[in-house]
Amino acid sequence: MSGLAFQGLKRGLAVVVAEGRAVAPLASWRAPFASASDSFTEKIWGTQPHPGWEPPKKLPVPPAIENGKMVAIDPRVIGGKKCYPLIISAVVPRPIAFVSTVSKDGQQNLAPFSYFTAMHDPPCVVICVNRAAHRNGGKKDTMANIDETKEFTVNVLSEWFLEQANHTCGNYDEDVDEMALSGLTKEPSLKVKPPRVKESAVHMECKLKHKYETKGYNGEDTATIVVGEIVMFHVNESVAKKTPSGNTYVGLEELQPISRLGGNTYGRSRECFDLARPDRDWQNR
Repeated sequence: MSGLAFQGLKRGLAVVVAEGRAVAPLASWRAPFASASDSFTEKIWGTQPHPGWEPPKKLPVPPAIENGKMVAIDPRVIGGKKCYPLIISAVVPRPIAFVSTVSKDGQQNLAPFSYFTAMHDPPCVVICVNRAAHRNGGKKDTMANIDETKEFTVNVLSEWFLEQANHTCGNYDEDVDEMALSGLTKEPSLKVKPPRVKESAVHMECKLKHKYETKGYNGEDTATIVVGEIVMFHVNESVAKKTPSGNTYVGLEELQPISRLGGNTYGRSRECFDLARPDRDWQNR
């Protein structure tokens, strides 16, 4: 069922760095703040932390960090399972994939996963699906369905339906339809059988491209890394924007994405800034 312990919610703060080769082109991508929806009126665009910095000057380090001692932790000594709270609190913030699948018999499943990233050529998503502890290490319904049908959809999670999404991650029985249970709406897909989540503003229809089984220190299967090729995008017109060159991108203010932090803590992308990459000429200065 669930791909992560998605129980509870603490209102956190996630700072997002928008990457690009120059600040000005990036800034021109953004729609004026006044165009954001009325329900999302807080200004989110700020300045970088140290706008006056020039290389190779050193930046100030918090005294507690500068004077603190590093604690060495050998994962083989503590064991893989005890690495869980360490890894999910250290690798932050993480996007959340809201994954819809269907079994070969037509049973619907919906679950969130925060071991999630993506690539663009060809466009693919990468999701890690852990084994189910409540099933004695057996596969979660999401992974079992992907194995059977080789298809799934990823729906981007936004604030306006967060509590409904949270309700899908219980350790429910295999025959439970989490989308119906949480009151979310099924939207038919165009190229795959699993439905999309209508409440989401960005959907990705995916077909299995690769998968890699991982084994723990005891030799048992612990997770599957799934690489799914995106065969169709669906972007709600209210979040769809255009770059100066005419390429589609998703507006951050309108999307209101939620990120996973450590434990049961999540973050809103409410304070963001642009930071240009250094020019190659710096290496010759």
